[in-house]
Amino acid sequence: QVQLVESGGGSVQAGGSLRLSCAASGRTDGRSAMGWFRQAPGKEREFVAAITWNLGNTHYADSVKGRFTISREIFNSTVTLQMNSLQPQDTAVYYCASATWSTMTTVNVPRSYNYWGQGTQVTVSS
Repeated sequence: QVQLVESGGGSVQAGGSLRLSCAASGRTDGRSAMGWFRQAPGKEREFVAAITWNLGNTHYADSVKGRFTISREIFNSTVTLQMNSLQPQDTAVYYCASATWSTMTTVNVPRSYNYWGQGTQVTVSS
C-alpha cells in the first residue's frame, strides 16, 4: 500500500504562485510515475502534470505548460508542483497520484494511477 499526503494548497490572486507537495509513504517498489490531477466543481478530473519516477521525464497538460513545473525527490518519495502565473481557471481540488508499472498505460489518464491523495484546494481569484 501507498499513502499520499498533499500540502500547499490555498488561495491566491491571479498572477500569483503556489507550491504543492505530495509525500508518499509505504511501498515504493514498482513505482512508475507520479502525477497531479485536478477537478473543478461540475467537471471531470483532468490531468495536470506527471513525472516518471526513475528517469524524471516530465509531461504537462497544454493548459499549464510553461507555468507549472513538476519535480521529484527520490530519497524522500516527494513530488512537488510549482505553479506560477496562476489564473482563475486553475481553481480546483488538486490530487496527487502514484502509479505502479502494473497499472500504467499513459501518464495523462486517471486509470493509470492506483493510489490517490485526499486532495488540496487551490483557489485563484481575479
